[in-house]
Amino acid sequence: MKLLTTLALLLALAYGPAAAGQAGKGKAKKTRRTVVCIDPGHPSEVASGRDEQNGTNETAVAWAVAVRLRRSLEARGYEVVMTKSAEDELVRNRDRAEFANRAGADLMLRLHCDASNARGFAVYYPDRQGQAKDGTVGPAPPVIKGSRRAARAVHAGLARGLAGALQDNGVRTDWQTKVGREQGGALTGSIFSRVPVVTIEMVVLSDPSDAEFIKTEAGQRRMAESIADGVRRFAAPRVSAPPRKVK
Repeated sequence: MKLLTTLALLLALAYGPAAAGQAGKGKAKKTRRTVVCIDPGHPSEVASGRDEQNGTNETAVAWAVAVRLRRSLEARGYEVVMTKSAEDELVRNRDRAEFANRAGADLMLRLHCDASNARGFAVYYPDRQGQAKDGTVGPAPPVIKGSRRAARAVHAGLARGLAGALQDNGVRTDWQTKVGREQGGALTGSIFSRVPVVTIEMVVLSDPSDAEFIKTEAGQRRMAESIADGVRRFAAPRVSAPPRKVK
């Protein structure tokens, strides 16, 4: 370090400030990549997601789309981490959020499928704080603000990419879910999140036409590409840097 400083000083004396600046250019800072955490829903402590509906199940669909989404985002220049490494790996909802926190994710995407009398897709985000069973209150106001912006961006990507294929149920809040209401307004994965987080109910699996769409490779690919487009609307990939390991 002392040698570099001395060299810069000698260059400044001999050739002026511009030449001295050249001596430190090799130490330019690398900008970290934009990190997206994909959370394929289930199995968790509350449900396995393995109940068969119209020839498939939520765990299988979430994993299939997550794998395609990871490839799509990486091809676009994002760094991608996933909350689990295998389809049947059990991960608690709190642990999923904390994984994204440790990764320093710019966005966490939670992939799920709904079961109801409706059909189509919807994007959920926390618009208020909730309280988990252990007394933890969250998410913080900046996370709520970022999640709102992310939800709108992801929905825009889905609306454009899935037009004519699935019904668009818009942007909703965690409070509009059963678990969210029970916890004061936020899902467990949102309460513990310190990064913007959205939950995507990709289809209603209890609806035969929705299930038929998402069971096919073409439907899964279209879903993944639409989500990736929404991510791009929220945060463009930054300059590349070596990927980091998350423990």
